[in-house]
Amino acid sequence: MLKKIFVFIACFIFVYSNAQKHPFLYINKQDANELLQASKNTIGTSSVFKQSFLETKKEVDAFVGKEVDVPFPVDPAGGYTHDKHKSNYMLMFNAGLLYNITGESKYALVVKNMLLKYAVLNPTLKKHPQATSPFAGHIFWQALNDANWMVYAGLAYDLVYNFLSAEERNKIEIGAFKPEVDYLTIDLKDWYDRLHNHSVWASAGIGIIGLASNNKDYVDMALYGSDKSGKVGFIAQMDNLFSPDGYYTEGPYYVRYAILPYMLFANAIDKANPSMKIFEHRNSILQKALITCLQQTNSNGSFFPLNDALKEKDFTSNELVTAIDIARSKYGKDNGLLTVAKKQNRVSLDKGGLLISNELMSNKIDAFFPYKTIESKDGVLGDEGGISILRNGKGEDLSSLVYKYASQGLGHGHFDRLSMNVFDKGNEILQDYGSARFIGIEQKYGGRYLSENTKYAAQTIAHNTIVQDEISHFNGDTDLGQKYHANKLFSDFNNPNVQVVAAIEENAYKGTTLKRTLFFLDSIHGRKYIIDLFMVNAAVAHQFDLPFHYNGQVISTNFKYTTPKTLETFGKHDGYEFLWKEAEAIKTNGLAQLTYLNKEKFYTISTLTTDTTNIYFTRIGANDPSFNLRPETSIVFRKNKQSPIFLSVLEMHGYYDTRNEFSYDSYSKVKEIIVLQQDDKTTIFKIVLNNTSLLFALSNNNFDEKARHNVTVSSENIQWTGPYHFKKMAN
Repeated sequence: MLKKIFVFIACFIFVYSNAQKHPFLYINKQDANELLQASKNTIGTSSVFKQSFLETKKEVDAFVGKEVDVPFPVDPAGGYTHDKHKSNYMLMFNAGLLYNITGESKYALVVKNMLLKYAVLNPTLKKHPQATSPFAGHIFWQALNDANWMVYAGLAYDLVYNFLSAEERNKIEIGAFKPEVDYLTIDLKDWYDRLHNHSVWASAGIGIIGLASNNKDYVDMALYGSDKSGKVGFIAQMDNLFSPDGYYTEGPYYVRYAILPYMLFANAIDKANPSMKIFEHRNSILQKALITCLQQTNSNGSFFPLNDALKEKDFTSNELVTAIDIARSKYGKDNGLLTVAKKQNRVSLDKGGLLISNELMSNKIDAFFPYKTIESKDGVLGDEGGISILRNGKGEDLSSLVYKYASQGLGHGHFDRLSMNVFDKGNEILQDYGSARFIGIEQKYGGRYLSENTKYAAQTIAHNTIVQDEISHFNGDTDLGQKYHANKLFSDFNNPNVQVVAAIEENAYKGTTLKRTLFFLDSIHGRKYIIDLFMVNAAVAHQFDLPFHYNGQVISTNFKYTTPKTLETFGKHDGYEFLWKEAEAIKTNGLAQLTYLNKEKFYTISTLTTDTTNIYFTRIGANDPSFNLRPETSIVFRKNKQSPIFLSVLEMHGYYDTRNEFSYDSYSKVKEIIVLQQDDKTTIFKIVLNNTSLLFALSNNNFDEKARHNVTVSSENIQWTGPYHFKKMAN
């Protein structure tokens, strides 16, 4: 659970009319009439709405007049029965929409026949035979998927409610819905009554069914938990899983998934009881969550792979299509959302989808989402660390530095305190592994998380941050990690050419403090530089490893290394056992440089090796007989010392023209890194380039913006105000 939990006393009194006219949860009759006219509009045949309508109609028409299979569940994700039930709930929902838009009863008949089949099937179901956790589903291998089914089946029921007889409604409510509601709220009470994205789906499913069937008991359990106390349930999920500025504690990949039930149920609540003003709740937290979610994507729309995340997911996913369309209808026009909607190239068949479609036709749409440097606080009160995304450039030339100093992120969190990732020109340059999982592929453990997810992907060595004694942060204990969070020390983004953020982690290792300061510099002789100062303060000497998971082809190094005749693993536990040690070197008193090529651009990592530094090249693949992991590479800098400094520069430079077989500006300009002073109060260092030197001075114990500092180093007096000082000088 989160470190701080608000005890929400149910101050809302949910009231809705027993005479509510169906449909009303997703669209109403007025909406349906407008959608019908848009679907018939021959002038707008090229509109996104018209295209989406025709695609949906084609998919549903394939099942009209046919028996739709509602099989007994036997398969995990990717198997026939799993995928069939998943497609069934979407078929019911889409057929219900078409019934209301077109008025053709053949679509309502599809929904009715399927719901009546589920009314026969669901009372017979027990724990799914492919379940691997205590939170098994009945229709699917995990209860989460049952909750997905409930959301869409409940919406479909509302859409065809008027088509059904009283007897048919009773059969569906008692047979199809009640067994599922009872199972989640009674048998899986502990699972249902928690703060987690699974429970968001579950409360949304039960609430939508409750609204559709006029069952206030269901609605109250959805809003306020199974005991209706308000400590859990949908309102508590809105209050406790987001920070005040909209950051979702499990990370961007999971808010992409959770934002849909948030929006769907909120939309239903708003239509049933507008006076509740659910979309204004907590200063419009759902709007903030959506915008923050989109800001946490790369310029190609892919979500930053923080915590458990699949890199293939981007903002064109189905969840965000519907979420954006609902947001449009509730919060008004947003040019950034239009940019995303254009790339999605489809809309939901609802009022918001129609509005967006019309705006796409009549407005000039920006090619790229309006990305900017942002900081997202973590925690209910915004006091549990956070994430800073520093950005330079625009459009195709956008570069993003992601610095994570947030809390653990619940069960989907990784042991990656003070980790950094870098994206440039749409490509991942310093990468995070994300998660080890193949969703929907039955051969890969039924689409579940693979064992390598916890054994490697979540371990600290899989991230670009410090590892002490080859042991992950918090000894790999999620519950322990959840008790603590890192803290930001200071940040400054006033000058887009010199952006800086610093954070500290004091609990990942007992007796050791980790502090990392990142600078993102732009327009230094046409190049971008990331300066990485990682300081360690330990009670005793330890082995410290700092990996950089570079993504690209090695071009050159400025040091000699040896390669073994026989590969050995890099270590024995905490993820090290999955790494092959492919090369190693020892470097002292100087600068270690690695230049690599990603697509058509060069990148150089330059690291100070004043302390004796062991350097290793590693590749994922050891102890992986099923080839579950990608064979990605890293360079690891190792120091054995009580309180070492890792000072590095990531330089973005040059161009490789494959068509004309020409390379430009492929050499690094970093010539020297010098630490001028290091003590408890101050760190001062200089980076020497070809024609320019960059001077940095930082306070180590006073981060007040008005604090004045005066230090003399090598007969040079350096004065500054605030936590840091930067100066560019000619050599």
